[in-house]
Amino acid sequence: QVQLVESGGGLVQAGESLRLSCAASGNFFSINAMGWYRQAPGKQRELVADVTSGGSTKYEDSVKGRFTISRDNAKNTVYLQMNSLKPEDTAVYYCNANVRRTILPIEDLYWGLGTQVTVSS
Repeated sequence: QVQLVESGGGLVQAGESLRLSCAASGNFFSINAMGWYRQAPGKQRELVADVTSGGSTKYEDSVKGRFTISRDNAKNTVYLQMNSLKPEDTAVYYCNANVRRTILPIEDLYWGLGTQVTVSS
């Protein structure tokens, strides 16, 4: 079984920063893409950023220039550095990972349970 555990959420004021972490554990062969999504009350879950195993990144337009996604492959961990936070960034942030559990070229998608980020104005 594969588990993803997020940490680093909290309550901050507008303009401040937070760093989220998501560590993967369990039995698996490798991890391909990892990403961060968020879901605000009454809204659909949306992609914030993702990063491939090779380091290629993609960002949602509203976070470009403010958020940075990175990963440590040796630690099976993905990070999201969030700067210049805005009240509209308030949401539950979830990480996911495309995991290859065996040597076979088959990937399964796993999700963490989420961490709350609240930005006050």
